[in-house]
Amino acid sequence: MRIAMKVLATVLATAAVLGGQETRRTVTNPSPNPADDSKPNSSAVPDAYALVGHFDRIVVIRLKNKANLLDGMNKVVKEQHIQNGVILSAIGSLRGYEVHAVSNRDLPTQDTFTRNPTQPADLVSMNGYVINGRIHAHMTLATPDKVIAGHVEEGNEVYTYAIVTIGVMNGTNLEKIDDKTYR
Repeated sequence: MRIAMKVLATVLATAAVLGGQETRRTVTNPSPNPADDSKPNSSAVPDAYALVGHFDRIVVIRLKNKANLLDGMNKVVKEQHIQNGVILSAIGSLRGYEVHAVSNRDLPTQDTFTRNPTQPADLVSMNGYVINGRIHAHMTLATPDKVIAGHVEEGNEVYTYAIVTIGVMNGTNLEKIDDKTYR
């Protein structure tokens, strides 16, 4: 009976630890028109080009303990009528994280989502864009054991606080800046 209790305790302890561990899943993201993934680059699209604009204003977003990072950012972007902008920086800490990163080299793209809802992490930096009111943000996180980076996803809960700074450029058209089919 004593051995059975030790085995049961070990199994339960292992299950509890595994329930909070980092998980990964990979998904394929074809373009809205899947034929675009196999089309060649167009000579009509330059290899590099510049968009010129000015910051209309700077918006600093502060999120409190247990707020959802992406939901809070989306809420303020909508409230502040930010259509286009540059995410300049962010700091803070998270109670758990979820990011995705590109995980292949050929179209269609594949993304690997990494999630750990129980691993606290420092929010070291964030950058990206607000494009037509849609947030496309990347962040870098640090735990005592590693650095994690990728696209910001829904599973990021604020720990102490998070501060995100956006330079608003509502007069600049960023529509094609992150369109993978514009090539």
